[in-house]
Amino acid sequence: MNAAYVFRVRFRLDASDVRLDPQEFETVLRLPVVDPDDEDDPDGWLFFRDNLWRGDAADERHLRTTASDLLGVDVTSVHFSELATDRASLERLREAIASDLEEFNADSVDEVLHKYLGSSIRVTD
Repeated sequence: MNAAYVFRVRFRLDASDVRLDPQEFETVLRLPVVDPDDEDDPDGWLFFRDNLWRGDAADERHLRTTASDLLGVDVTSVHFSELATDRASLERLREAIASDLEEFNADSVDEVLHKYLGSSIRVTD
């Protein structure tokens, strides 16, 4: 899959022996989308379902903790920006969703994508 969830992340550095200015920084975190066929992480492709709602973080505290673990710093805020994907990866995601619409309590793939990602999908080639 050539796709990533893009987040704006703000983090803080704390040091007891030195003075930092600034202490807070912002960066862009790109979390690769797990392929639906990945046998090592069979539910990893459902990250959007478990963490996003209408194009925003469903539980910011949980995502802050996740980002803190990934980055090794104290994350103070995390905001979902977009799913950046190529056409083939988006089609693969659409196929995986279509194969189990009941899982998403939806009537169509478009409904699922809108329910979780809002209008935050950017297709690149």
